[in-house]
Amino acid sequence: MGILSWVLLGLVAGVLAKLFMPGKDPGGFIITIVLGIAGAFVGGWIGTQLGIASFNGFTLQGILVATGGAMVLLLLYRFIRR
Repeated sequence: MGILSWVLLGLVAGVLAKLFMPGKDPGGFIITIVLGIAGAFVGGWIGTQLGIASFNGFTLQGILVATGGAMVLLLLYRFIRR
């Protein structure tokens, strides 16, 4: 997948993660993309380790895995910030 695809998927995953986990989180557009890209890696790694999912790009499964990973990162960020 090209870099532009990673950025677009990261944007979608980051926005979905913030939509599912509302709250006061600092960060704008760039932080949302970075959160989503990192979430794609984290979600893919966790899914692969558990044997339940892998990162497949712009498929429903890929978006769900990336969003789940972004939500995990957002939860960790909120926990560490307190």
